[in-house]
Amino acid sequence: MTKVLVALVGAAGVLAAAAAGTTPAHSAPPVHAAAAPWRKPTPVVAVRKPAALVRDGEAEARLIEVYRLIGQAQTRTALARAEALVREHPNFHLAQLVYGDLLTAQQRPVKAFGDVPDATARSAGQQLAELREESQLRIRALRERPPAGAIPAQFLQLSDKNKHAIAIDSSRARLYLFANEPTGPKLIADYYISVGKLGIEKSAEGDLRTPLGVYYITSNLDPKSLKDFYGAGALPINYPNPYDARRGKTGRGIWLHGTPPDQFSRPPKATDGCVVMANPDLARIIRTVEVRTTPVVIAPMLRWVQPATVQADSRRFNDVLQAWRSAKASGDISRLLGFYTSDFSVNGKTLAESAPLMKVELGKMRGKDVELKDLSVLRWTDREDTMVVTFGEVPTGARTGPVKRQYWVRQGLQWKIFFEGVIG
Repeated sequence: MTKVLVALVGAAGVLAAAAAGTTPAHSAPPVHAAAAPWRKPTPVVAVRKPAALVRDGEAEARLIEVYRLIGQAQTRTALARAEALVREHPNFHLAQLVYGDLLTAQQRPVKAFGDVPDATARSAGQQLAELREESQLRIRALRERPPAGAIPAQFLQLSDKNKHAIAIDSSRARLYLFANEPTGPKLIADYYISVGKLGIEKSAEGDLRTPLGVYYITSNLDPKSLKDFYGAGALPINYPNPYDARRGKTGRGIWLHGTPPDQFSRPPKATDGCVVMANPDLARIIRTVEVRTTPVVIAPMLRWVQPATVQADSRRFNDVLQAWRSAKASGDISRLLGFYTSDFSVNGKTLAESAPLMKVELGKMRGKDVELKDLSVLRWTDREDTMVVTFGEVPTGARTGPVKRQYWVRQGLQWKIFFEGVIG
């Protein structure tokens, strides 16, 4: 029976080493094999209790526990736990697949993860492959945890206004939720997600890819106004951002949203470009994050670093910001314009067209110093090295000022601004 465990667990890359023992024998009566997991719930789980409050991450944790029990050769307990899981979540297709394998193992050796009849395997090969990939990604992300205390390298500095932050690692199909505490960002939860059918790095409308970059949640759409397809709700992000626009990227309507009633989760690559989560997980995100101030980093692979590493980079870039602030306070338009790229653009205006307005603004300030309040800095590096900088610009003697967002790009040894706009 060791081979049975290897087939069930090893094919998914899960705890195969734990399956070195033998499976305890038992005399359970024969039962039917589960139906194909993407179909309606199987008859063996027809009796359901009243729906209970489903906590975020709970169903995935229970599935991983089933894997663990299989790896420890506790198949009877694994079967009972799997049956309870699919009874409560009949639309959790991956759990149905595992449950079906455990039922099959009562009658004959299991040949592979998702051991359905040959005819079914031929007609539903893609669905099986997607479920196997989902299983592998869930396990990989949960076994290869971020280093203790580490944060994504993009989080150079979060302000007190950024109470939470989100980072998405598309290579692991994983969303990481952070709370911004006095000591810095702290990872508080993470979830399986789905991305575009054709993967990542969106560049054009309808290309079925998920964008990469630094974004912000722009609104919280009421689920009552949405189709069931979007599940528990939707959080749009500001794609295309100014960096996307600078590179000619097109498209719109990129959301974090939930799943339709018949799917607990979707395959790893299944969306038109949005980021999709199980409804209980999205509900937690919606309850937690704040509109307009929550950054969302979407990366091909997150690089985890210790906070001290980004603090050093943040200090170096802060010197650049202070030099820009000093230039603005000087009232010297030529000095100030030296901080902007030749292709600077805002609201369709070039740098030459924007310069008169900048000069008027300097005149109103009359040489007053400027304080940068609630400063946040997020870094994005692909073909270029960029910074997304948000702050309240408050002249000396004033209580408040406009909230601005700048996009900086490194050109050689210098950092320069290619976009600057008021956001509040």
